[in-house]
Order: sequence, then C-alpha cells, then structure tokens
Amino acid sequence: MAQALGEDLVQSCELQDDSSSLGSDSELSGPGPYRQADRYGFIGGSSAEPGPGHPPADLIRQREMKWVEMTSHWEKTMSRRYKKVKMQCRKGIPSALRARCWPLLCGAHVCQKNNPGTYQELAEAPGDPQWMETIGRDLHRQFPLHEMFVSPQGHGQQGLLQVLKAYTLYRPEQGYCQAQGPVAAVLLMHLPPEEAFWCLVQICEVYLPGYYGPHMEAVRLDAEVFMALLRRLLPRVHKHLQQVGVGPLLYLPEWFLCLFARSLPFPTVLRVWDAFLSEGVKVLFRVGLTLVRLALGTAEQRLACPGLLETLGALRAIPPTQLQEEVFMPQVHSVALSEHDLQREIKAQLAQLPATASGPPPRPQARLPGAQAIFEAQQLAVTRGGTRPEVPRIVVQPPEEPRPPRRKPQTRGKTFHGLLTRPRGPPIESPSRSHRGSTSFLDTRF
Repeated sequence: MAQALGEDLVQSCELQDDSSSLGSDSELSGPGPYRQADRYGFIGGSSAEPGPGHPPADLIRQREMKWVEMTSHWEKTMSRRYKKVKMQCRKGIPSALRARCWPLLCGAHVCQKNNPGTYQELAEAPGDPQWMETIGRDLHRQFPLHEMFVSPQGHGQQGLLQVLKAYTLYRPEQGYCQAQGPVAAVLLMHLPPEEAFWCLVQICEVYLPGYYGPHMEAVRLDAEVFMALLRRLLPRVHKHLQQVGVGPLLYLPEWFLCLFARSLPFPTVLRVWDAFLSEGVKVLFRVGLTLVRLALGTAEQRLACPGLLETLGALRAIPPTQLQEEVFMPQVHSVALSEHDLQREIKAQLAQLPATASGPPPRPQARLPGAQAIFEAQQLAVTRGGTRPEVPRIVVQPPEEPRPPRRKPQTRGKTFHGLLTRPRGPPIESPSRSHRGSTSFLDTRF
C-alpha cells in the first residue's frame, strides 16, 4: 500500500513537472520582461501586484505592528492571548514577518536553541549515498520557475540539498520522502537553512507524525477519516466518489503531504500555511473539504464527471478565480469541523482498522493540534527539565498575632483609694463628678 502510494505521488509530481517545464535554459534566457519575477520570486508569475481582494497598504501596516508587538513578548502572548494569534493567522501573516512568525508558531526556535550546532554538524557530515542520489534527482523539480531554484549551483538548490540531507541524518530510520521537497523549498523561500531545517523537523514530527516515514501509516488513516467527514458533511459528493471509484488515496496524498504547495496558487498556499501552523492538521481537512465542494458540489458538476478520469480532472481543474486567497480562505474557515469532531472521527476509524494491516499502527496521539499545544508541551518540558531560570523569591513576613482584647478588671473584694466629691449643700447618697467639693475616701467593694 505504501509503495503504491509513493509511486502515485511520484507520478503526479512528474506529470506536474512536465507540464510546467519552463525552467529550461532557452526559455529562461528569453527577453527581459519574461524573466521579471513577481513579488514571491516566480519568474513570469502573475502575482507582481496585489489582487483586487488584497488588503490595502494601511491595513497591512497595522497587522505588521500587531505582529511585531505580539512576537516581542511571545511567551506572554501565547499564554494569555492565543485567540488573538489565531485570528491574526486566519487573516494572514504579513509577508515581511513570516520569517519571524513561522518558527515561533511551530516551536522551531526552541528546538534550535536547545540544539546549538546540531544543524552545522549534520550539514557538514557526508550523507547516505542512497538518499543523496534520490534527493539529487528531485532538486530541479521543486518550483523550477522560482528564481531561487533555477540554477543547479544556486543557493536555493544547494540549500535544499543540505536541509533534506540533514533530515535523513537526523532521522535515519525515516530517511527521505519525495513530498518533503516542496515543503522544504517553501520554507527556504522565507527562512535561512538552519531555521528551515528545524521547521521541517517540527512539521514532520509534531504536526504530521507518520506522514513521511517508509510506511506512511498516518496518511492511510487520515484518508479514511477524510472519507468519513465527506460522508457526514457532503453526502452527495461522497456517494458520487464511491460510484465512480475515486478513493481518497488517488488525490489526498498530494494535497496533505505537500501541504497544498502543488495544488493552490502560491499566495493561497502561504495563507493555508499560516493557519496550519497555528491550528494544526484540521486546517488541511478543511481545505480538502472545500476543494472537493468547489469541484463537485453541484449536481451539474457531478453530471459532467461520469467516470473516474473526469472526476479526478475536476478535482485538479478548479477555476483559479475560486482559489484566490481572499475568496478561498473565508470558505475554509467556515467549514463546520472542530478539533473535537476530528479527534472523535479519528478514534472511530482507529477502531475499524484491521488487526492484520501491514506496517506499524498509526499513532495520532503523537500529533499536537497546533501552536498552542506545542507551546504548552515545550513549556512543560522546560519545567520538568529544571532549566527554567529562577524567579526572584519574594519573602512575605507573616502579620503579628493580634493582642487579646482588654478585659474589665476584677474589682470584687478590692479596696480603692480616691477622692469623693461632695457638694457644699446638703449631703447626697452617691458622689457626682460635676460637683466642686471633694474629700478623700476609702471604699471597699463586695
């Protein structure tokens, strides 16, 4: 199953590379206007200027200031204001700050801090010849029209080679998966190689564990979960896919393994990544459900796809106008799929897995649902490790014990000496303080 899954992925990637073969020397040496890159670095791309639905410059500046303020006090922000972080990620991280925000969201900055010098050692070490040969064959396929990856000797392809080689040395039991190429390439478009490496580690081991190993057991599980969600949320589309024989493994691996880097316009890919690094794998399910609905949501669309090939073609030929970031992402976030719903469906599908399935069983409990869970896990690890810096201890003196209330003295049977005031007139029975006359007295009380 895993081998067939990998072959399907290779074939789909090769078909896409053949269809976008504009990276040859003759074409890239053409006239000057063709070689002009858009704002994302793609030669001849159509994203040189913001689209009609793109936010204005003033709004982008306001979002940049919010992100600068949040990242300046990241621990405090994640501890107390994560909802604001999630909402800002859904609106889109400003392009100028993705290099700062992505490592913070996925926890790569903590991994890099806790492992100083690790990447340099891995990058300088010789790689496994088996993996080096496979990685070398895939380098030119990763975004051949991007200015970073045009030349085989350029810093883009060489940096990609070092990052992928470093991961095979860091996790030799997993090795290299072809789908890691486009993921690492997108990271290198925004980050230096060391930070891109640690972000790749977090994606492979925390966000999507079991995706890029030799058995891809988590991909098979998530494919069943996706079909169950389709049955519940889009029952007519689910029935059509079953009737024409289109299983989820025919289209879902390319979407999920590459994080939609090969399936969506690049500005939309970046918006998907912003939300994915914040909220976890449920964003991938929401994006997949949205794509299926856009391709096969109406009766007319399903009637136009009577067979397997037509249905697969419809899933890969959604009009670009419907995939623009400002149109597509609000639909993604409106999908009625919560983390609780996803976990419940995962448990249900785990219970239905046959005991004789080949390969190791999936471990969805190793997957953390987004940036907040990763932050809490790293904080807990620091606390257990005892490496948290000591906080100055404030000593508070206890208050003094209250004195007992004064009791009225016992006067029974005691003799008192004092003055007895008397008026100058006739004698009275009891003394009074208001009278002027006085004389000494001796009084014993019983």
